[in-house]
Amino acid sequence: MDELTIEALAAVDKEELIDEIMNRYGQEILQLTFSYVNNKAIAEDLTQDIFVKCYKNLHTYNGKSKLRTWLWRIAINHCKDFLKSWYNKNVVITEEAPAMNVTKKEMVEEKVIQKEVDDQLITAVMSLPIKYREVIYLHYYEDMPIKEIALLTEVSNNTIKTRLRRAKELLKERLEG
Repeated sequence: MDELTIEALAAVDKEELIDEIMNRYGQEILQLTFSYVNNKAIAEDLTQDIFVKCYKNLHTYNGKSKLRTWLWRIAINHCKDFLKSWYNKNVVITEEAPAMNVTKKEMVEEKVIQKEVDDQLITAVMSLPIKYREVIYLHYYEDMPIKEIALLTEVSNNTIKTRLRRAKELLKERLEG
């Protein structure tokens, strides 16, 4: 099942279909939500909410776009709604840092340096304003073309190009400064 079609949606049991969608896109949606909220627990909750929305609204999927695009649109809108919510603005969530289980074999200097560079990059990306963070994430981490990002975010191709360019400039400033 490469991409689910309207015919396939109609022929498959709703529960089977949502299982297939969750198996296929669950990790991507979790990573996407994390890129918005920068908190694993909240990202997991939002991902669950997104799949509940998907399940409840499967009947509205009309096949004009790929199912993946439709699902990502739900996810992006849900994340943006969460970021605007009273809960997000007024409730402070703390998350304990994960324990570092590093073996001596993994403590090679190159890996340590690479991890530090990766952490700096992730921190810099996560500190970007959301409009820049989302295009960086979608383009570089999900390998989405500009046209598909424009469709998902409901802005023009040129706006996506501008945001990518500006995001790269901001990252360069933050990483060099």
